[in-house]
Amino acid sequence: AYPEFFQTQLRAILRASLEGEVSILFPMVSTLEEVVKLKKMVDKTMLKLSRQKIPFRDDPQLGVMLEVPAAVLALRSLLKEVDFVSIGSNDLTQLILGVDRDSEIVAPIFDERNPAVKHMIAQVIAVCRRKNRKIGICGQAPSDYPEFAEFLVEQGINSISLNPDTVLKTTLAILEAEKGH
Repeated sequence: AYPEFFQTQLRAILRASLEGEVSILFPMVSTLEEVVKLKKMVDKTMLKLSRQKIPFRDDPQLGVMLEVPAAVLALRSLLKEVDFVSIGSNDLTQLILGVDRDSEIVAPIFDERNPAVKHMIAQVIAVCRRKNRKIGICGQAPSDYPEFAEFLVEQGINSISLNPDTVLKTTLAILEAEKGH
């Protein structure tokens, strides 16, 4: 919606890439066309930096945040355009279940451990693994439910975002589960 603002962010990210590898994650995408458009904006920004002789690394890793079911359904085509995927489990769960997690009335229905949510997440991980793409997850569930983190590890997730105060508890639960397998 705000290409000038986005281009400013891209310029900063690309310039910071001189300090090390950077990854750019495109949030809330639904279609392949959106990803192609965003990639063109990255290319355009790199071209402008080159013309201005501003140094940057030209190899950023590009990824999509899967937060809407439409993106999950388009995953195979999206993977042709990106290097990695992150699952936004809070938004994805909310949209799969049709539940506003901030509503007092229906919030109790919001549960990332719902079989439909777990099934969709498992499918995403499997497709990413088959296509050799890194796959991570962010959201509250792995922090709140160590058994959910165990499920993700069993499926083959590459990275899990956790609240700092739950890292030890969740790591221990995952290690304990691995001993049992």
